[in-house]
Amino acid sequence: MASHFRSYIWDPILIVSQIVLMQCIYYSFLGLWLAGVDSLVQTSRSLDQIFSYEVIGFATVQGRLSMMAFVLNSLTCALGLWFFVRRGKQCLDFTVTVHFFHMIGCWIYNAHLPAALSWWLVNVACIALMAVIGEYLCMRTELRAIPVNSGPKSNL
Repeated sequence: MASHFRSYIWDPILIVSQIVLMQCIYYSFLGLWLAGVDSLVQTSRSLDQIFSYEVIGFATVQGRLSMMAFVLNSLTCALGLWFFVRRGKQCLDFTVTVHFFHMIGCWIYNAHLPAALSWWLVNVACIALMAVIGEYLCMRTELRAIPVNSGPKSNL
């Protein structure tokens, strides 16, 4: 039987645990970023900032700061992809999965799909940032040179 370099082994427990971990990273760091933004403008914290699509918008300072927190969170989650997924080919899959579950959470919280264009634009931009930066970091790690020589060097 021939061995394959980096052959893919179907491991549903690993995949599910990575999805749960990325979801935890997404909401934990989004909460931290929103808490930091809230401390700048002295506003109260609520779940509306995470799940309500009406909070995100260009019209208010709070809406623009919330959008900034979502963008910064996508950068943080890209680091999570790099540390825990470690495969460039899977970065887009995990990114879309995280944002899909976030959309389902927003749908349940608001009792209907998000209707604001700003919510959709922010999430599409965050998907693109998270996937591209995560894939860049993973590919950089995957393409790192593998040292071949293991013996002592000799001067001939």
